[in-house]
Amino acid sequence: MATTEVKPSASKTPKRVRNPSLGPKKDFKKKNKKTKKSKAPAFDNTVERNDQNSENDGDEQQQQPASVSEQLSFFLKQLEVATGVKVSALELDPIKEKCMVELSQKLDQNVSNLGEHIKLSVGSSWRETLCEGIEGKVDPGNPSVLVVSSSALRSLELIRGLHSLTKQCPALKLFSKHLKVEEQVVSLLKKRVNIGSGTPSRIKKLIDIEALGLSRLDMIVLDMHTDVKGFSLFTLPQVRDEFWDLYKTCFHPRVLEGSLRICLYGPKQEAPKLKNNKKQRQN
Repeated sequence: MATTEVKPSASKTPKRVRNPSLGPKKDFKKKNKKTKKSKAPAFDNTVERNDQNSENDGDEQQQQPASVSEQLSFFLKQLEVATGVKVSALELDPIKEKCMVELSQKLDQNVSNLGEHIKLSVGSSWRETLCEGIEGKVDPGNPSVLVVSSSALRSLELIRGLHSLTKQCPALKLFSKHLKVEEQVVSLLKKRVNIGSGTPSRIKKLIDIEALGLSRLDMIVLDMHTDVKGFSLFTLPQVRDEFWDLYKTCFHPRVLEGSLRICLYGPKQEAPKLKNNKKQRQN
């Protein structure tokens, strides 16, 4: 008797094997994104650490006014690092007690308190010096206070903080964004100016063309605020160079004479380390 071979059924299709070369699995689609570290210098690491630990403690540290000696030490080291200009002990001795503005320890150093700080710094004559708008009593275009910051937007923000002092005599906007030099010259030559707020480059340009006068200038307020990238008036490369050019040319001689005061407005900052360059040693 013959036997027949039983063949496997052809109706069952074999399982498809996934070819790994057709494409990566979903797990491999997620790539680890590396965050780029900011190249901006850490201008106030203390404030950043305090903000992370506790908002209340951070606010206290950030808004703590610096003493006169701390402001002076910080500013002179910034001056030496940026320009190579070193103020001798003989030059510093007669002005060291009065060249820096001593701010109130009871008020935070924020935008809303800027007007109050300036008022206290000017003293009993603050109303006629900062608020009075009667033309003819003083020469036009000669402010008593100049606020210097790193950008036009920051200058506008600080002007809003001075609103209580500028109702009768508005603060003059001394920056280039949306403002032509010709328009600013007209305002300076015709109107009384008590307070001006702007950027180093435009302030210097208006001084150079003799539109902005310095005969009444008693105080310069230097904004220590840092932007989202950590840059400030003293660390933003182009603005920093423009500021020190302005300071050396227009302000430094008046500071040494004792006729001009400097106010560093903002949180305490760490002084930069001095670089021992061979060129500086030879000079």
